[in-house]
Amino acid sequence: MSLASGSDYTPPGITRDFDDPFPDLNGASILITGGTGSFGKQLVRTITQNWTPRRLVIFSRDELKQYEMAQEFPQHEHDFLRYFIGDVRDQARLEMAMRDIDYVIHAAALKHVPIAEYNPMECVKTNIMGAENVVNACIRTGVKRVVALSTDKAASPINLYGATKLASDKIFCAANNLSGRNGCRFSVVRYGNVVGSRGSVVPFFRKLVDGGADHLPITDARMTRFWITLQQGVNFVLSSMELMQGGEIFVPKIPSTTVVDLARSVAPDLPHKIVGIRPGEKLHETMVAEDDGRSTIEIPDRFAILPALDQKLMEAWLDRGANTVEEGFYYASNRNPERLDARGLHSMLKMAYPGIPTEPLPELTTSKLNKSA
Repeated sequence: MSLASGSDYTPPGITRDFDDPFPDLNGASILITGGTGSFGKQLVRTITQNWTPRRLVIFSRDELKQYEMAQEFPQHEHDFLRYFIGDVRDQARLEMAMRDIDYVIHAAALKHVPIAEYNPMECVKTNIMGAENVVNACIRTGVKRVVALSTDKAASPINLYGATKLASDKIFCAANNLSGRNGCRFSVVRYGNVVGSRGSVVPFFRKLVDGGADHLPITDARMTRFWITLQQGVNFVLSSMELMQGGEIFVPKIPSTTVVDLARSVAPDLPHKIVGIRPGEKLHETMVAEDDGRSTIEIPDRFAILPALDQKLMEAWLDRGANTVEEGFYYASNRNPERLDARGLHSMLKMAYPGIPTEPLPELTTSKLNKSA
């Protein structure tokens, strides 16, 4: 089934729904850490529209966001919804919330790169120690499957946020060694920039446009990024939860574009001003580093980085029809063979942001991806 929201039209370059296979969540108990964020809300919306779980627990630390979310998803319409105030830094509270839970989706994190650089230990406590707490709580309460959300910044990280998420990825993958052969299974999903999330650059551009700006700031005209829609991200997590055997880092096949094309799609008429790359920011994003390529397998709509030297898991995936990738493979936004053209990008933005102009202007052209390293 397809859970893509909005128009039936599929923009060029957005050809995958990541909706096959899906788990059967009817009668299941699910907990989402960080469930009041953009991803959590869309996940809850998707689950409530397609299944009737026994319990769906929103675990987060912001009471106002929980209150606002409860207005959007009232309990009298969704009597299986539960709201738990708690922090992933508190293992005892996690264990209490996870009693009789089947599936955990771990989305809680401190994600703002400059704030993480200024407050490093706060980022470490949430992203690394919090990951360990989630693992321990899941094992102790008998959770069946856990999917943790990662980021493209975790591959060859150059900032603290990326480094903490890389550590988190390692913690979740290694957790399968602690849970035993028939215990809880842990996997990770890693994807790029999300169209429709609060952290996207698009709302920033729109705010400038609405405020009468005479230009848009561009960090570097060569900069490229991976892009995925919020619904695709939700679908990818759910399908990965069904596909997982434990220990994989799943990476979706998604298109890339330049920040110049992104700015042109938001405001075709505004000129650009180059302001330079910020500290901790990459020119291009990587989701599978070259050294991880040796343990990476490929299926039609995604890659999976497997734990190094885990030959049994590699053979299990190859028996299911997966293929190994070519020698020297790595997956980076500037070397991605799937390019989201200007019209496809514009259509994707329209689905998430109604304020985008109805049609791209004729002069809206696509710049070339920089092929250099």
